[in-house]
Amino acid sequence: MADGPSPMADRRRDALYTCAMTSPSTLDLHPPVGIDATPAILGGPKAVTLPQEEANRWPIVTDEDEAAALRIIRSGEWSGGHLPRELGGYPCPHPEALALECEFAQWMGGEAAGLPVMDVGDFIPQLAGRGFKVAPNVLSHNNGTAAILAGLHAMGIGPGDEVIVPSTTWWSSVLPVLHCGGVPVFAETDDRTLALDPADVARRITPRTKAIVVTHLFGIPAAMDELMAIAREHGLKVMEDASHAHGATYRDQPIGLIGDLAVFSLQGNKLLPSAEGGLLVSRDADLVLSAARYGQYERLVPLKAMGHPLGEYAATGFGHKYRMSPVSAALCRSQLRRLTERTAQRSANCVYLSRRLSALGLKTYQSGEEGLENTQRVYFEFLVRYDQAKFGAPIKAIIKALSAEGCQVSAPRYPLLHQQPVFTQGDWLRLARLEHDESARARVYDPADLPRTTAGNGTLIKLPSFPSASKELLDQYAAAFAKVLTNASKLPTQA
Repeated sequence: MADGPSPMADRRRDALYTCAMTSPSTLDLHPPVGIDATPAILGGPKAVTLPQEEANRWPIVTDEDEAAALRIIRSGEWSGGHLPRELGGYPCPHPEALALECEFAQWMGGEAAGLPVMDVGDFIPQLAGRGFKVAPNVLSHNNGTAAILAGLHAMGIGPGDEVIVPSTTWWSSVLPVLHCGGVPVFAETDDRTLALDPADVARRITPRTKAIVVTHLFGIPAAMDELMAIAREHGLKVMEDASHAHGATYRDQPIGLIGDLAVFSLQGNKLLPSAEGGLLVSRDADLVLSAARYGQYERLVPLKAMGHPLGEYAATGFGHKYRMSPVSAALCRSQLRRLTERTAQRSANCVYLSRRLSALGLKTYQSGEEGLENTQRVYFEFLVRYDQAKFGAPIKAIIKALSAEGCQVSAPRYPLLHQQPVFTQGDWLRLARLEHDESARARVYDPADLPRTTAGNGTLIKLPSFPSASKELLDQYAAAFAKVLTNASKLPTQA
């Protein structure tokens, strides 16, 4: 296997936020003299005139990515791998998936972070000296949703178990709970982090609560000290949905290594993109093996040679098939080599613009703000909070005016899950096979629940995450916001 990237702690110091930033106290928030400050929606010129397609293109595809995929296609090994003939030639994980797991373990910090890379010969003497490496604390999947479901199984979630979850997340963080027979319990959002509110989580714990799923939404670290303290006090497992947070840190700890296990999505729009995929990570290798038993029977075949108890399930696993495509693994390995550099550039761009928008009076969720002290966020998506009481105009009028300026802005794209029909119309009971569970049938998911979460979600504006933007384009966005916000009282408010 090729040498992996350096440990994440070193990369954070060396790479992130190295671009010079303008101090908010020195910003001139008004358009330059001689430039028409009239909003475009009121007849003025557009502020954003530069092309944006390349500035916001993602993923960024290189010749190396194409070569990686072509290498697998030409190999003819498009699915799983096989043990050597002298060991029976049985199915085993594809070498490309194993290599990705090793390289990701190293990227997260390797042995120093509790994610060692080991020689297979240490477990199976017949394979000693062949250079086969494994990362027993990382397990690749065909997508992040499958990794979440396997992780919930590994944590022991079963019929009637309650799992506290956020409403402000993609459905993959929550609906797999139903397929374990569990009951999602939605908690309010912490305005400081856009993740679970620890105080509300504590209020919702019952004797049936088994676990907490924490989403680091948009790359913003959740309040993990508080959430972990609550979990430990009540004996609960914690899953980190780190699908948005590759490379983020909390008190110098990598996001994904704080809870009992974590899942990183590798979907094509994520910070670490592939054709499709997911990585389950845990310092507890037994949890990882339990997840493998759920959906990757071929992982259990080598365990038979080791005399491991889970080797008994090698013929069947637990009936799912979640292994990652080697083409996806090859693409992901190629992208991983540039992840640190690209994340640093994206973060620098978003921080540069955030400082200008913060000076205008918007909340921008920058590292170091209240509730985000001692964190290093990343920018899967870039959202800011608008305060109508401060500016006067409704948020829809602001978004419409910014769009007229040429800004690519919108409301958040994730609907609140507790308001979705799968819950409010009772379909969840059938999916969880709990139609005959009296306690479950008594549960009502009311769209009016979580009033703070609902109100807060209606104040967010989504911007591009600017992976390759020029300073000139960012300045044009800042000018557009300045034009619109300083003229908020004049904006049309009719739909």
